[in-house]
Amino acid sequence: MILLPTHFLRRVRSRAVAGVALSCLGLACASSPPAGSETFVIVGAQLADGSGAPLRAAAVRVQGDQIAEVGDLVPRENEKVVDGTGLVLAPGFIDAHNHSTEGLVENPAAESQVSQGITTLAIGQDGESPWPIAEYFSRLRSAPPAVNVVLFAGHATLRQRVMGEDFRRSASEGEIAQMRALVEQAMREGAAGLSSGLEYEIGSYAATDELLALAKTAAEHGGIYITHIRDEADRTLEAMREAIEIGERAGIPVQITHIKLGTISVWGKTGEVVSMIEAARQRGVDVSADAYPYLAWNADLKVLVPNKRYDDPVSVAQGLADVGGGHNIQVTKLPLFPQHAGKRLDEVARAEGITEVEAYIRLVADKDVKVIGHTMSEPDLRVFLAQPWTMVASDGGIASRLPRGAGTFPRVLGRFVRELDWLTLPEAIRKMTSLPAARLSLKDRGLVRPGMKADLVLFDAKTVIDRATFEQPELPSQGILKVRVNGGLVWNDGRPGGEKTGRPLALGPDRRSP
Repeated sequence: MILLPTHFLRRVRSRAVAGVALSCLGLACASSPPAGSETFVIVGAQLADGSGAPLRAAAVRVQGDQIAEVGDLVPRENEKVVDGTGLVLAPGFIDAHNHSTEGLVENPAAESQVSQGITTLAIGQDGESPWPIAEYFSRLRSAPPAVNVVLFAGHATLRQRVMGEDFRRSASEGEIAQMRALVEQAMREGAAGLSSGLEYEIGSYAATDELLALAKTAAEHGGIYITHIRDEADRTLEAMREAIEIGERAGIPVQITHIKLGTISVWGKTGEVVSMIEAARQRGVDVSADAYPYLAWNADLKVLVPNKRYDDPVSVAQGLADVGGGHNIQVTKLPLFPQHAGKRLDEVARAEGITEVEAYIRLVADKDVKVIGHTMSEPDLRVFLAQPWTMVASDGGIASRLPRGAGTFPRVLGRFVRELDWLTLPEAIRKMTSLPAARLSLKDRGLVRPGMKADLVLFDAKTVIDRATFEQPELPSQGILKVRVNGGLVWNDGRPGGEKTGRPLALGPDRRSP
């Protein structure tokens, strides 16, 4: 049986999907052939091919699920034509860090994802994944979603499977051997690699040697190691060094996920972080990163107190000081105290007539408190996004409680490209397409070239922007006009395209998606 959270284990009915006709230069097409079987040509658009090369005028012909031709093409007699005049055509965006594991089954149309141009998601992040991998992929094949799916094996999932509730300690050699066998199984079933969430409780007890052993097993099968490092605050540099050490000793590519400096005391230390990564790359360690375009993170309330002394006023006071005080911590989920959902911690303290430290100690007794930390610096974000080895990723997903779940990619295109000029449009597109495709070993995606899969986005560079906010995190973006996944139309002029042509990309022994 596939293991997912209890609330998710309910019957999901598959629904027949009717084909939706494309517009042909503004006119309705006569028929709607099965998804992925159409032949059509997109004309008039400026092409951002995903390589980072300058935009150029080019038409693209699609046959079935593949790009057939790119260049100065003339539509054939009776050929379906899509008019891209005034728009930009790009490869589908690849989200290298996504949390739609449950959402893809509950809502396979994935509107919040395709509406921002995402065509491929990498899930099983931060050490948590469905299990077994093969059964989750089987479910997606039975009821296809609108997007392609890459899946990581979660370290915490495997750790708890072996150690049960006795995980608050270092694993024994025998337990590590059992975990290695599970990694072996996951990789054979098509996992892209191993993910870890070392700032979260289950993963936090793992020693470096445990992670190294599991990473070596993933490396033997061509996988990568994607990690939410052990600390993204005061001890960020130390945590970065551990991730690089694992990559170097295991001989595995490392992805530092949602790279950030999450507390005030480390703001401005981007130069040290970048130098550390650059030095590792120069000596042959394959290190890269991803970043989201927001100045806030979300996590369990417990991460604010790294020494785990959650009821110690001194430790709690230090943790709150590190993030600039309770005003910077917004509570989003707390089952035992729902009256405080959405408030900042200082507001909770005032409402209860207690101190911020006392408010923290009271709330942390609730075992499932989620918070947003408004503790990041815009100059730091700019430095990280500028690095050629940093890709764009959301750390969001379907029904996310944060705006990045619905707005990440249009926000980069609208705010950081058009408005702030932090990135050129071709470079931003590269960070959303060919860079994550290469990292995830998706050899047939991420570029607009003949023979590549027809994952395509048509958008208006003059108007594209995110609309989701922390108060209304699911507001759809604007300016993304048409999105195709394996040739099928999944988003069309502000509404779902009706097709669900996504595929589970179970990576085989050669690490190439089938």
